[in-house]
Amino acid sequence: MLGSAMAAGSAFTVGLWQPAGLSPVAADASASAARRLRGQVETSRRSVGTVEPSIASQQSPSSVSMFAVALAAGLAAARPSKLQRSRAGARKHRAVATIMSATTDASVVLEVRDVQACSADDEQKQILKGVNLTIREGEVHALMGTNGSGKSTLARVLTGDSGYEVTGGTATLGGKDLFDLEPHERSLAGLFMAFQSPPAVGGVSNLDFMRAIYNSQRKARGEPELDVIEFYGLVTAKLEELKISTEFLNRSVNEGFSGGERKRNEMLQMSVLEPSLAILDEIDSGLDIDALKDVADAIYRVRNADNKRSLLVVTHFERFLKYIDADHVHVMHKGRIIKSGGKELANRLDAEGYDWVFKEAAETEAAEKEAAEKEAAEASQTA
Repeated sequence: MLGSAMAAGSAFTVGLWQPAGLSPVAADASASAARRLRGQVETSRRSVGTVEPSIASQQSPSSVSMFAVALAAGLAAARPSKLQRSRAGARKHRAVATIMSATTDASVVLEVRDVQACSADDEQKQILKGVNLTIREGEVHALMGTNGSGKSTLARVLTGDSGYEVTGGTATLGGKDLFDLEPHERSLAGLFMAFQSPPAVGGVSNLDFMRAIYNSQRKARGEPELDVIEFYGLVTAKLEELKISTEFLNRSVNEGFSGGERKRNEMLQMSVLEPSLAILDEIDSGLDIDALKDVADAIYRVRNADNKRSLLVVTHFERFLKYIDADHVHVMHKGRIIKSGGKELANRLDAEGYDWVFKEAAETEAAEKEAAEKEAAEASQTA
């Protein structure tokens, strides 16, 4: 699964893979320091060049050389104007994006119709039993429910996890049939997934990893790839926006990271890859209150960077929704979405739990069954 996500070029590992600190390095490093580091930059470029985008499609990514932390000072001195322009542009973009809109007039990003899926093992257990969901540009949808309701299964089915088999229904992303695309093709089409438990990749630095998948996306669009210096300028602007330390770039992907650091790292990768739809699979899981607020803040910043970006947030903690601005809330139970609403639904779930929703759904199902049986009986009598 890790391989497929990295190939996806997103931070979720279906080719989407998938994201914590401090501001970027001070820009007062001397020009002489930059010159001394120039040789290191060239060496690093050659080393990073060995990390081909295909690393994402491998089940066990190969080790590559780590990028020297010292590069930070040299880049700050050598290209301060470029970094400043990037950051100024990001601030301007965020200002424009503060006015969010999620109306029925917006274009549909994800359309899920009667999706059914089972496990791909010998048991072939039916998990999804007819899921319907529509997500439009700029909308944030929260998918809630108790453990075992099918929330994470839906996320993984959409991203192409080979552990599940689609047995019915359709799903389109931007008009493209998701089920006709390989995992990495779904990522290139704009899909991203952040995992509940992001795996660690020893020997591969975050800088190398993100540059490889970012360039794989540019290559797919027919755009020139960024060299290590150009990419560093792009990613440091993202670090500043998300308040993440530059030390993340030289650490191996998620190796030795705390739960909060792993989740913030997912947000960084999502910010760099800029997907049209990001699926966050229980990104709040295992976080303390401070880490939870940090991750929620990162989600807010990433969302505000593009008012057309859509999010599907999978969670079973109602209180997490107090930290994010969800437009739509859905409750999933026994493989189906049984109730949808707005923030008021999340508030009631927080206060009363799920029992009332399950009872309401059972009554509705019984009434529909009774009506169907009555209709069948009348048709039989008529015949």
